[in-house]
Amino acid sequence: MRVLLTVAYDGSQYFGWQRQKGYITVQQRLEEALGALLGQEITVRGASRTDTGVHALAQGAVFRADTTIPVENIPYAVNSFLPEDIAVTGAREVDEEFHPQYSVKDKTYEYRILNSEFKNPLLVRYTDFVRERLDIDAMRSACPFFEGEHDFKAFCASGSRARTTVRTIYSLTVDKADDIILIRVKGSGFLYNMVRIIAGTLADVGRGRISPNDIGDIILSRDRTRAGKTMAPNGLILTEVNYGR
Repeated sequence: MRVLLTVAYDGSQYFGWQRQKGYITVQQRLEEALGALLGQEITVRGASRTDTGVHALAQGAVFRADTTIPVENIPYAVNSFLPEDIAVTGAREVDEEFHPQYSVKDKTYEYRILNSEFKNPLLVRYTDFVRERLDIDAMRSACPFFEGEHDFKAFCASGSRARTTVRTIYSLTVDKADDIILIRVKGSGFLYNMVRIIAGTLADVGRGRISPNDIGDIILSRDRTRAGKTMAPNGLILTEVNYGR
């Protein structure tokens, strides 16, 4: 049967999701755990190739196996073979037409910024730190300019293999609770480092370096140097992969 897993992980100790020779990755650890459980070689295909240090609450991952284990019991069984920083939180059977990437309707990422005078050692793994006080209202004013279908080349890091830089952002919001700024973006898909660059651009809006009204021109320019810096990976979390069924 073909099984779709929902996988959560702390990416701090991994060289991203995708298996790479000479590096420990989340995909490698998951394949090893499934192989140990099922007694066969397993290949897993993920919905998103999260980078080194990036976290996930709901990564999608598909594998094929010959097993009599009920699909609903697979998370309980495989978690005993996984390290503490990776957990399978759901499983369901899917048909042959299902693809972990091409069947995705939308993805949601969250980026978290600790905006305070001092770092918090208990949050350093899951937030980027910005000492300058950011203007939340200005950041919120910039959000609508990102929404819709655009060519986001200005928000794509070099090294991307994407055939097109056109993407659709369905929603982009900025909220704050105490000293944590939460940027949440839902889109059809994302370019290499796109969410982290959007977060860096919004941070520059909050600093007053970029006007909210400049976002449209930055998008149209397709010029990476006009957008903000790429924020650190530890603040980024893949929170949802929606397959629509």
